[in-house]
Amino acid sequence: MYTVLTFIAFTGFVAFYSWFKLRKEKLDSQDGYFLGGRSLTGVVIAGSMLLTNISTEHLIGMNGSSYKNGFIIIAWEVTSALALVAAAIYFVPRYLKMGLTTIPQYLEKRFDSTTRTLVALFLMISFIVTLLPIVLYTGAINIESIFNISEVLEVSKQEGLWITVVAIGVLGSIYAIFGGLKAVAVSDTINGYGLLIGGLAIPLIALVSIGDGNPLTGLSKVYAHSPEKFNVIGAKDSVLPFGVLFTGLIINQLYFWSMNQTIIQRALGAKNLVEAQKGLLFTGVLKILVPIIIILPGVIGFYYYGDSLYDNQDMIYPELIKKVLPVGLVGIFAAIVMGAVLSTFNSVLNSAATIFSIDVYKRHFGKASSDKKLVKVGKLTSAILAVFAILVAPMVANAPDGLYQLLQQLNGIFFIPIASIMLAGFFLKKISAMGAKAALFVGLAFYILTTFIFRVNVHFVHIWGIEFLLNLAVMFGVSHFYPSDKDFKQEDLHIVDLKEWKYTKHMSIFLCLITIVIYILLGKN
Repeated sequence: MYTVLTFIAFTGFVAFYSWFKLRKEKLDSQDGYFLGGRSLTGVVIAGSMLLTNISTEHLIGMNGSSYKNGFIIIAWEVTSALALVAAAIYFVPRYLKMGLTTIPQYLEKRFDSTTRTLVALFLMISFIVTLLPIVLYTGAINIESIFNISEVLEVSKQEGLWITVVAIGVLGSIYAIFGGLKAVAVSDTINGYGLLIGGLAIPLIALVSIGDGNPLTGLSKVYAHSPEKFNVIGAKDSVLPFGVLFTGLIINQLYFWSMNQTIIQRALGAKNLVEAQKGLLFTGVLKILVPIIIILPGVIGFYYYGDSLYDNQDMIYPELIKKVLPVGLVGIFAAIVMGAVLSTFNSVLNSAATIFSIDVYKRHFGKASSDKKLVKVGKLTSAILAVFAILVAPMVANAPDGLYQLLQQLNGIFFIPIASIMLAGFFLKKISAMGAKAALFVGLAFYILTTFIFRVNVHFVHIWGIEFLLNLAVMFGVSHFYPSDKDFKQEDLHIVDLKEWKYTKHMSIFLCLITIVIYILLGKN
């Protein structure tokens, strides 16, 4: 009962605080609803970016994977810092200069309107098929496990998960539909820092317990128990070989942190370039710390449970929470976990609504639409997508390599083709619109064939790298026969101040060095 009360109290506090902060906001304008009125500060951007990224697919999925595979999966996290440096120095200044609301808008300016529409539709499909259902399902696993919902309601475990999926889906939709980006960002900031504190508490309490009061003693005991789990250099046949850092992983990270609407929308809503760069680089610092929350607990779980949960790795984190947290804190942590789920879910809904309203509806169905009409369309889009996600969520159960690995495999379907044409658009002037469109479809077909149909014996992240090179070759070949008929110039729309943050270069160098140091200190191959 106490767990439920603390859960309700914390969730209620976040909802009240979000309402209080937004009660005077104008949410019926395009910038107000989709970009938070272009008023977001660095701290809010960092908190929101972190929580949009870190959800239960990380808490559940990555801890499940580290329980089984050890620290080699740290590459997903620490290499993000390098991509955030690229976003802060190169990409976001250009987006703000062009006054973008969505990433597909850039593709119309650089290529043509068909490329913009195609990418908008690709993104919508990827949200419905991959991210939203996995976020909902992993959230449901955690909440069902903590509260034993199936036992309380006297239903089967599967029915308990279904009920939890629907409850989370409905609650997340309310934030996204009625509050827009600002509501998402404000609630994310509280939940984000709550997740950092609560997430750090789990391994800390566990290590204090293992080390009889001394967390460092606890850590050395966990290390002595299974030193191989702390190695960050993945073997060739491992779940994440070290070589992928130099092939497809960096392309994926560049896309995710520099071009992905769900993430970059926070930076597009920045008050000015200084706040955008602060937000991006602070996020880089947080991503370096995040493995303590989403990788170390899985290895601690191995210390406690051995390989007894290898066949059900995604249950290790909920089991660890119940083992180490005092009863009074379980409810608060469940509320923070719920916040993490809602955050990613409502952020993706908001981004999907933004893309559909501005890149599809306004351009093809309602060219003269007012801001109020676009906001209405955005709300309706969010509602429809939420229903789809709730229906698809239970279908992602029983992923053989865990839910996080499944999410990354599915993401590759759309991320790499879009990253290819975005990078070509910025750095290769001769690539034409026809070349970009051809690469989108060739890349899509190549990845689906090699990953899901013919099962080539090459790690899927290496396939990302091969696909990227293939896409470049296609773009060069097609552009030779169908050359570009327009010169692209980045106009400055003078929407926000573009003066650079004075510590951008210092922070960028620091993040790059820290990433290298982690691999030197923890590499044992």
